[in-house]
Amino acid sequence: MTFPRASGILLHPTSLPGRFGIGDLGDEAYAFADFLVSSGQSLWQVLPLGPTGYGDSPYACYSAFAGNTFLISPERLCADGWLSPDDVSEIELVSDRVDFGHAYNSKDKILRKAYEHYQRAADAESLGEFEKFCKQNQSWLEDYALFRALKAGHNHAAWHEWEPALVRREEFALEQARNQLHNEIEAQKFFQFLFFRQWLALKAYCNKRGIRVIGDVPIFVAHDSADVWTNREQFKLDEDGVPTVVAGVPPDYFSATGQFWGNPLYDWDRMLADGFKWWIERVRATLQMVDIARIDHFRGFAACWEIPGSDQTAERGRWVQAPGRELFTAIGNALGELPIIAEDLGVITPEVDQLRDDFGFPGMRVLQFAFGGDANDLHLPHNYHQNVVAYTGTHDNDTTVGWFHSAVGADSTRTETEINSEREFCMKYLHTQGEEIEWDFIRAVLSSVANTAIIPLQDVLGVGSEGRMNLPNSTEGNWSWRFAAGALTDAIQERLQALSATYGRIAKSEGR
Repeated sequence: MTFPRASGILLHPTSLPGRFGIGDLGDEAYAFADFLVSSGQSLWQVLPLGPTGYGDSPYACYSAFAGNTFLISPERLCADGWLSPDDVSEIELVSDRVDFGHAYNSKDKILRKAYEHYQRAADAESLGEFEKFCKQNQSWLEDYALFRALKAGHNHAAWHEWEPALVRREEFALEQARNQLHNEIEAQKFFQFLFFRQWLALKAYCNKRGIRVIGDVPIFVAHDSADVWTNREQFKLDEDGVPTVVAGVPPDYFSATGQFWGNPLYDWDRMLADGFKWWIERVRATLQMVDIARIDHFRGFAACWEIPGSDQTAERGRWVQAPGRELFTAIGNALGELPIIAEDLGVITPEVDQLRDDFGFPGMRVLQFAFGGDANDLHLPHNYHQNVVAYTGTHDNDTTVGWFHSAVGADSTRTETEINSEREFCMKYLHTQGEEIEWDFIRAVLSSVANTAIIPLQDVLGVGSEGRMNLPNSTEGNWSWRFAAGALTDAIQERLQALSATYGRIAKSEGR
């Protein structure tokens, strides 16, 4: 699918400012949408919106269908009558980083109060809306709610550590659990109702103002998820529910042992046999939440690195072919034209390029990756073509300012010679001394022929490495960056709008 010439900003909702220790779907989210419009942007890219588990990574969720209830706005719950102002004042925490521990405890507390209010005083309209939501999402909601209720009842242990009858999903055990945990199951469904009510209202506001939302679809799902527990036969697991093989990346220049991700791998033969039903429903649900889907690790649809599940590193893996062509044909036949961006970074084979191009999916170009080679590097703007999405950096990169000023030790994959060489090439290519390197990068991607340009908000604000969202293969401090209230100044808005107008990225629409 070819996208119109446009630009936008990458910002996960958790990074919004606010009163409760984590960004949410309240007033600051709407204010950010207004900033996008006033600065000439028409795209808002977010990370996966699912419920995060241990480690807080949005790429390791309890469900590929459910929403992250940490993002529910307490203020909007008050406005809708589910909470009182006193309930909200009890959980206030102004913090410059996301406090996931506070979010877990405080949001759970107020959501339960909202559910109690619903049980006690819901009117006919609210009852009808909740019933309609449950019916529309029955295909995943019932199992997800049961999964979360059982996790809570097992002190949050992973599902394969539960009683064997529950691990195997024997019907008598499931029915017994549904009866015993009925109230908790209904509460979990209600929490999802609140999330989707707030998220879809925000998305509608964005769409009305001419902003399309880009979501993110990780190719793999977490082992400890409702998806794997509910669809065991679709994954390569042993009889106890433990993965026999897992995902990762082979050893390379950057890592002698590769990357061991640990996600269970799909049983592609089983998925092919049932027409990829699970994948079709996953993509359908995603495209109801967002307007465009970026699929992470696209090369895994051509072949993925399969590692023995008992290993601790990725060294003994092997490449296993995947039926990507059959998969996307089936999804397209079911859903029509697919607004998909393919994350095709890393070592990409001709087979991956062919798969991406045959379906017309735009790939990615990242300017930070452009300066380690020569003039033929595909990440240099003069080598772009129209059907790509150009980024200054991604959620896995340092910020542009942090990258430019990095030193040995700040990035273990680059030597001092490499850092200096890349910086010198960068300054020569962009014709700059680097005083405002972030704006040099922004100008380069906006002025390129790429139809789509995306800028992480950290680069718009010019923050250093303290603004990095994620450092792969680490757990310390990831996903916790937030920007400060008042940071989106008129001067920044005007500068970004002027550049976007100069390079033809502002589309006229009814909402502008």
